[in-house]
Amino acid sequence: MTVTINTLFDEDMIATRVSDLAREIADSDPKDLLVVAVLKGSFIFAADLVRAMHREGLAPEMEFIHLSSYGAGTEGSENIRILRDVESDVNNRDIILVDDILESGRTLSFARDRLKNRGARSVCVVALLDKPDRRKAAISADYVGFACPDKFVVGYGMDMGHAWRQLPFIGYVVPREDAEPGGTEER
Repeated sequence: MTVTINTLFDEDMIATRVSDLAREIADSDPKDLLVVAVLKGSFIFAADLVRAMHREGLAPEMEFIHLSSYGAGTEGSENIRILRDVESDVNNRDIILVDDILESGRTLSFARDRLKNRGARSVCVVALLDKPDRRKAAISADYVGFACPDKFVVGYGMDMGHAWRQLPFIGYVVPREDAEPGGTEER
């Protein structure tokens, strides 16, 4: 299928906001900091964020959790599967849980509660994009990159059918026949 990807947040906007988020996190003075990236979509954001945190004087350790809440369709399931869990001891640590997008909130709520139940001192959620109108679970991000319109977004680690993760910007998908002028055409 041929689509157009229209830019929603460009590289400079993202870089500026990531630096701002790192500064906000540093200002909260976390102790024994562990950053946990939710795979797969957050990997680019998490990498940029921990480098920006380093520039702010923080020295976080890094971990990953890979969860699945999707079956064959595109609607989220209430059943969360753990594909890869955090291996580090989280007891009495400040955790920054990093995800690309907070939509239904089911997956992030599950991950946050899991880390808290394992003894984390605190678990703060950082979401690059927030779609509060899509929320199904009682969760909000402690740090938000951007409010996101109700569009299907790709780029900067986010994909559609495993495509477009590599884009250095965040764009939204428009079917070819409905494409807006000025978009970046992808095939």
